[in-house]
Amino acid sequence: MKIISTTVTLDAAEVGTESAFWAAVFGGEVVGEGEYREIRAPDGTTPVGVQLAPGQVATNWPEHQARVHLDVVVEDIDSAHDHVLSLGATLLQRATGEETFNV
Repeated sequence: MKIISTTVTLDAAEVGTESAFWAAVFGGEVVGEGEYREIRAPDGTTPVGVQLAPGQVATNWPEHQARVHLDVVVEDIDSAHDHVLSLGATLLQRATGEETFNV
């Protein structure tokens, strides 16, 4: 089997809002309309897709774990943190001590 590409598809109650958020995070654009949209990054890849799931609700972490999450590695965690919050992200846990990630 030769895999050509992969895309992680996220369920969302609000496809437009969710896809616009991820397009801004990846510095890309939303491709498609309707119930499924892909995010095209500047390098031409599609790291994330967003599909309509009307009953989808936000994860209540840490009480209820998510079934999937994205690890996005960045050069400067502080500026990336400020950037995604300005796009509408919700901080669930800030990195402390030796940790190198925010949730």
